[in-house]
Amino acid sequence: MTVVLYGAHNAHKCAEGNDTVRMSRVLLIEDDRAVREGVTLTLRRRGHEVEGAATGEAGLTALETFRPDLVLLDLMLPDRSGFEVCRRIRAIQQIPIIMLTARGDDIDVVLGLEAGADDYIVKPARGEVLEARIRAVLRRAVAVGGGPDPAVTQPVESHGDLTIDRAGLLVAKHGQDLALAPSEMKLLLYLSSTPGQVFSRQQLLEHVWEHSYHGDARLVDACVMRLRTKVEDSTRSPKYIQTVRGFGYRFGPL
Repeated sequence: MTVVLYGAHNAHKCAEGNDTVRMSRVLLIEDDRAVREGVTLTLRRRGHEVEGAATGEAGLTALETFRPDLVLLDLMLPDRSGFEVCRRIRAIQQIPIIMLTARGDDIDVVLGLEAGADDYIVKPARGEVLEARIRAVLRRAVAVGGGPDPAVTQPVESHGDLTIDRAGLLVAKHGQDLALAPSEMKLLLYLSSTPGQVFSRQQLLEHVWEHSYHGDARLVDACVMRLRTKVEDSTRSPKYIQTVRGFGYRFGPL
């Protein structure tokens, strides 16, 4: 089965640097017709092409036929949970996923992030907030390596059994390529840019997710957990993505 590493294959770039213009394809999986129509209208007014789906199964079908750059996924669907849909998408693609939740309850947010979502939005969301989150997630998908100055003269790095190709945006373990979601890739590139340096959760939020989120560390912790399942031999004794209690995370081995 082919694994698609990144979405945003249809997204255009504006002339000013690395910013993604509004010409992108968004798949909206939302069973509430009023919400679906409202979000669709909002996004289309901002230049996005939007395909709506009222059930998880219809959304999975549209994923293949519509080939979106990004998925907006409601957690409460009539036929199956948004968590299950998210996991099924992640099994075949690493396309950016923003989950929509009616409440900011910790358990819903954490479960959604652990299932593989890149970000979350609490409904109802203002148009400018929705647009900002979409653009930030798409920027990560289009240009994951936009972090601190990478090792341009030696873009391929070896860290034990882990190989990081910054130029090609590829990560391999024991010679096997790993399929990393955009947030996971950018987090790894940022941490590994300075091995041994401790980064606070707030620093990681501002760099990887491009928003302060007023201290919402759940995004960082969930992404670290998913990344560890891919790069570590043991998530209980991580060698590469190390926790510095009371401070944040650092990249090893030192």
